[in-house]
Amino acid sequence: MALWLGVITLASAQVEDRVTYPDVASILAERCVMCHAGERAMAGLRLDSFEGVVAGSGNGPVVRGGDPDTSELILRLRGEHLPRMPMTGPPFLADDEIALFERWVAQGLSKGEAKTADDAAVTTAPRPAPGERVTYTHVAPILARHCARCHTDNGLHGPAPEGYRLTSLAATLSPSDRVRVVPGHPEASELMRRIRGQARPRMPLDAPPLSDDEIQLVETWIREGARDASGQAAPMPVGAKVRLHGRLGEQWQLDGLPLAVGSGTRIDKSPRPGDYVQVRGRLAADATVRVERLRRR
Repeated sequence: MALWLGVITLASAQVEDRVTYPDVASILAERCVMCHAGERAMAGLRLDSFEGVVAGSGNGPVVRGGDPDTSELILRLRGEHLPRMPMTGPPFLADDEIALFERWVAQGLSKGEAKTADDAAVTTAPRPAPGERVTYTHVAPILARHCARCHTDNGLHGPAPEGYRLTSLAATLSPSDRVRVVPGHPEASELMRRIRGQARPRMPLDAPPLSDDEIQLVETWIREGARDASGQAAPMPVGAKVRLHGRLGEQWQLDGLPLAVGSGTRIDKSPRPGDYVQVRGRLAADATVRVERLRRR
């Protein structure tokens, strides 16, 4: 009898430990589907239904039943493949949440009583509450839906244009080539000028512009310091290269942005106020653009 009871207890424990799709769906709805839902899902990967997860992305399956260690979804959640997901991290998923996905995959991708997440939840990016600072959590879904299709390692047209990736906060803020986001200063930020259409070509390329609300949210994020998901403002990339385009105004202004033009500035093609120009320079500690070259385009 004792042996029989032991078998029953073991079987019950196995049933209780069984992970099904509904167990992971709530995490997907909260952390992933803001970018991976709808017809414009990032990388063609829809994570708003069981069928979408199993179907995978344009690059193939992301989960392999019984084998979490070769499942791309698990490798991205762990950070073993880059960019690590979710894109709004850090913070990334907790260890116990990742373990839950690992068990679900290892046990064979049980569907259970699967339900598609509510439409409003899967298509609407998180919005800041009244008085709340705008963080990367709020703008990452916008960048993922509109920009990361091209600005990723294996994008729509191949490698990321000019090497600029928009798949993580670190990549978005990176000054390695030149800085595109100047914390606290949207007017000096190339990313902002591109999505507004002040710089040509307007971004996203070959797609509708961002909505006014989306542009305003990105602008507010930059103006408030390009904060990470925890609310920490980004440091000023002093000395970083910048490259801006726009209309030259009176007294060396670029669409209202004052420029520091001095005796060492190279000026080409005799630009006049009203001309469309390119500005190359470096950032000072106060975010002033110290112009090294200014030319009419």
